[in-house]
Amino acid sequence: MTSEFDSEDALREAVEILSQGGVVACPTETLVGLLADATSPAAVRRVAQIKGRAEGVPIAVLLPERAASRWFVASLGELGESLANAHWPGPLTLVAPAKRGVAPGLALSGKVGMRVPSASLCATLTKRFGKPLTATSANLSGEPSVANTAELSAAIRSGVDMVLEGVSPGGPPSTVVDVTGPAPVVLRPGAISLK
Repeated sequence: MTSEFDSEDALREAVEILSQGGVVACPTETLVGLLADATSPAAVRRVAQIKGRAEGVPIAVLLPERAASRWFVASLGELGESLANAHWPGPLTLVAPAKRGVAPGLALSGKVGMRVPSASLCATLTKRFGKPLTATSANLSGEPSVANTAELSAAIRSGVDMVLEGVSPGGPPSTVVDVTGPAPVVLRPGAISLK
Protein backbone atom coordinates (compact mmCIF):
# COMPACT_ATOMS: atom_id res chain seq x y z
CA MET A 1 0.00 0.00 0.00
CA THR A 2 1.23 3.47 -0.81
CA SER A 3 0.34 6.69 0.96
CA GLU A 4 0.34 9.96 -0.96
CA PHE A 5 -0.67 13.56 -0.58
CA ASP A 6 -2.93 15.28 -3.12
CA SER A 7 -0.80 15.85 -6.19
CA GLU A 8 -0.98 15.19 -9.90
CA ASP A 9 1.32 12.18 -9.52
CA ALA A 10 -0.80 10.80 -6.70
CA LEU A 11 -4.01 11.23 -8.68
CA ARG A 12 -2.49 9.47 -11.70
CA GLU A 13 -1.35 6.62 -9.48
CA ALA A 14 -4.81 6.38 -7.89
CA VAL A 15 -6.49 6.20 -11.31
CA GLU A 16 -4.09 3.42 -12.34
CA ILE A 17 -4.81 1.48 -9.14
CA LEU A 18 -8.56 1.85 -9.65
CA SER A 19 -8.29 0.70 -13.26
CA GLN A 20 -6.60 -2.49 -12.04
CA GLY A 21 -9.37 -3.28 -9.56
CA GLY A 22 -7.64 -1.70 -6.56
CA VAL A 23 -9.11 0.18 -3.61
CA VAL A 24 -8.19 3.75 -2.62
CA ALA A 25 -9.02 5.48 0.67
CA CYS A 26 -9.77 9.13 -0.08
CA PRO A 27 -11.46 12.14 1.57
CA THR A 28 -14.93 12.87 0.20
CA GLU A 29 -17.00 16.01 0.78
CA THR A 30 -18.28 14.46 4.02
CA LEU A 31 -16.02 11.66 5.34
CA VAL A 32 -13.09 9.51 4.21
CA GLY A 33 -14.33 6.83 1.81
CA LEU A 34 -13.25 3.57 0.21
CA LEU A 35 -13.25 4.03 -3.55
CA ALA A 36 -13.12 1.24 -6.14
CA ASP A 37 -14.47 0.64 -9.64
CA ALA A 38 -18.21 0.25 -9.07
CA THR A 39 -18.62 -1.41 -12.49
CA SER A 40 -16.36 -4.29 -11.39
CA PRO A 41 -18.08 -6.92 -9.21
CA ALA A 42 -14.66 -8.13 -8.01
CA ALA A 43 -13.65 -4.61 -6.89
CA VAL A 44 -16.99 -4.14 -5.12
CA ARG A 45 -16.52 -7.46 -3.29
CA ARG A 46 -13.05 -6.37 -2.24
CA VAL A 47 -14.41 -3.17 -0.66
CA ALA A 48 -16.96 -5.21 1.31
CA GLN A 49 -14.19 -7.58 2.46
CA ILE A 50 -11.96 -4.72 3.61
CA LYS A 51 -14.84 -3.28 5.66
CA GLY A 52 -15.92 -6.68 6.94
CA ARG A 53 -19.36 -5.81 5.63
CA ALA A 54 -22.12 -8.40 5.87
CA GLU A 55 -23.81 -9.58 2.70
CA GLY A 56 -27.05 -7.78 1.96
CA VAL A 57 -25.75 -4.35 3.05
CA PRO A 58 -25.41 -2.39 -0.20
CA ILE A 59 -22.62 0.02 -1.08
CA ALA A 60 -23.59 3.32 -2.69
CA VAL A 61 -21.97 4.74 -5.82
CA LEU A 62 -20.19 7.99 -6.72
CA LEU A 63 -20.86 9.20 -10.26
CA PRO A 64 -18.35 11.30 -12.22
CA GLU A 65 -21.32 13.11 -13.76
CA ARG A 66 -25.07 12.77 -13.70
CA ALA A 67 -25.25 10.97 -17.05
CA ALA A 68 -23.17 8.13 -15.58
CA SER A 69 -26.25 6.97 -13.67
CA ARG A 70 -27.04 5.02 -16.87
CA TRP A 71 -24.50 2.40 -15.73
CA PHE A 72 -26.95 1.39 -13.00
CA VAL A 73 -30.47 2.69 -13.71
CA ALA A 74 -32.61 3.22 -16.78
CA SER A 75 -34.03 6.39 -15.26
CA LEU A 76 -34.08 8.31 -11.99
CA GLY A 77 -37.77 9.02 -12.57
CA GLU A 78 -39.43 12.41 -12.33
CA LEU A 79 -38.94 12.66 -8.57
CA GLY A 80 -35.29 11.61 -8.75
CA GLU A 81 -34.57 14.02 -11.60
CA SER A 82 -36.11 16.86 -9.59
CA LEU A 83 -33.99 16.11 -6.51
CA ALA A 84 -30.85 15.63 -8.64
CA ASN A 85 -31.48 19.02 -10.27
CA ALA A 86 -31.64 20.64 -6.84
CA HIS A 87 -28.83 18.82 -5.02
CA TRP A 88 -26.30 17.28 -7.42
CA PRO A 89 -23.38 17.67 -7.17
CA GLY A 90 -23.74 17.27 -3.42
CA PRO A 91 -24.17 14.88 -0.49
CA LEU A 92 -27.54 13.46 -1.58
CA THR A 93 -27.71 9.74 -2.37
CA LEU A 94 -30.70 8.84 -4.53
CA VAL A 95 -31.94 5.25 -4.39
CA ALA A 96 -33.52 4.19 -7.70
CA PRO A 97 -34.48 0.91 -9.45
CA ALA A 98 -31.31 -0.92 -10.50
CA LYS A 99 -30.76 -2.35 -13.97
CA ARG A 100 -30.22 -6.08 -14.25
CA GLY A 101 -26.59 -7.06 -13.90
CA VAL A 102 -25.62 -4.44 -11.30
CA ALA A 103 -22.98 -5.91 -8.94
CA PRO A 104 -24.73 -7.69 -6.04
CA GLY A 105 -22.79 -5.64 -3.48
CA LEU A 106 -24.34 -2.43 -4.85
CA ALA A 107 -28.00 -3.40 -5.17
CA LEU A 108 -30.52 -4.38 -2.51
CA SER A 109 -34.07 -5.41 -3.34
CA GLY A 110 -33.49 -4.27 -6.92
CA LYS A 111 -32.42 -0.75 -5.92
CA VAL A 112 -29.11 1.11 -6.06
CA GLY A 113 -27.97 4.35 -4.37
CA MET A 114 -25.99 7.00 -6.29
CA ARG A 115 -24.70 10.53 -5.90
CA VAL A 116 -22.53 13.04 -7.74
CA PRO A 117 -19.98 14.37 -5.23
CA SER A 118 -19.46 18.09 -4.81
CA ALA A 119 -16.04 19.73 -4.94
CA SER A 120 -13.58 17.50 -3.09
CA LEU A 121 -10.57 15.29 -3.69
CA CYS A 122 -12.87 12.33 -4.35
CA ALA A 123 -14.87 14.34 -6.91
CA THR A 124 -11.63 15.11 -8.76
CA LEU A 125 -10.59 11.45 -8.63
CA THR A 126 -14.02 10.24 -9.79
CA LYS A 127 -13.89 12.58 -12.79
CA ARG A 128 -10.32 11.56 -13.63
CA PHE A 129 -11.28 7.88 -13.47
CA GLY A 130 -14.31 8.56 -15.65
CA LYS A 131 -16.43 5.72 -14.28
CA PRO A 132 -18.54 5.29 -11.13
CA LEU A 133 -16.77 4.46 -7.89
CA THR A 134 -17.93 2.87 -4.66
CA ALA A 135 -18.96 5.30 -1.93
CA THR A 136 -18.71 3.82 1.54
CA SER A 137 -16.97 5.12 4.63
CA ALA A 138 -13.40 3.98 5.26
CA ASN A 139 -13.97 2.12 8.50
CA LEU A 140 -14.59 -1.44 9.62
CA SER A 141 -18.32 -2.21 9.83
CA GLY A 142 -19.65 -1.17 13.22
CA GLU A 143 -16.78 1.22 13.94
CA PRO A 144 -16.94 5.04 13.70
CA SER A 145 -16.27 6.69 10.36
CA VAL A 146 -13.42 9.21 10.13
CA ALA A 147 -12.99 12.60 8.48
CA ASN A 148 -9.17 12.60 8.49
CA THR A 149 -7.03 9.93 6.80
CA ALA A 150 -4.62 10.25 9.74
CA GLU A 151 -7.32 8.53 11.81
CA LEU A 152 -7.71 5.49 9.54
CA SER A 153 -7.42 2.21 11.41
CA ALA A 154 -4.44 -0.05 10.81
CA ALA A 155 -6.82 -2.65 9.37
CA ILE A 156 -8.14 -0.25 6.73
CA ARG A 157 -4.66 1.08 5.87
CA SER A 158 -3.31 -2.42 5.40
CA GLY A 159 -6.36 -3.46 3.34
CA VAL A 160 -6.32 -0.71 0.72
CA ASP A 161 -3.84 -0.22 -2.12
CA MET A 162 -3.42 3.52 -1.63
CA VAL A 163 -4.38 6.34 0.71
CA LEU A 164 -4.83 9.81 -0.76
CA GLU A 165 -4.02 11.69 2.42
CA GLY A 166 -6.24 14.56 3.47
CA VAL A 167 -9.09 15.82 5.60
CA SER A 168 -12.79 15.84 4.81
CA PRO A 169 -15.07 18.55 6.19
CA GLY A 170 -16.66 15.92 8.45
CA GLY A 171 -20.16 16.26 9.77
CA PRO A 172 -23.02 14.00 8.79
CA PRO A 173 -22.83 11.57 5.86
CA SER A 174 -24.91 12.02 2.71
CA THR A 175 -28.67 12.10 3.03
CA VAL A 176 -30.17 8.94 1.48
CA VAL A 177 -33.55 9.21 -0.24
CA ASP A 178 -35.52 6.43 -1.95
CA VAL A 179 -37.15 7.81 -5.12
CA THR A 180 -38.68 4.56 -6.36
CA GLY A 181 -42.20 5.46 -5.21
CA PRO A 182 -44.60 8.37 -5.72
CA ALA A 183 -43.14 10.28 -2.74
CA PRO A 184 -39.56 10.52 -1.47
CA VAL A 185 -38.67 8.27 1.48
CA VAL A 186 -35.71 9.36 3.62
CA LEU A 187 -33.70 6.26 4.47
CA ARG A 188 -30.95 8.14 6.29
CA PRO A 189 -30.97 11.77 7.41
CA GLY A 190 -27.66 13.45 6.65
CA ALA A 191 -25.83 16.45 5.26
CA ILE A 192 -28.80 17.81 3.30
CA SER A 193 -31.71 19.02 5.41
CA LEU A 194 -34.99 17.14 5.12
CA LYS A 195 -36.67 20.48 4.40
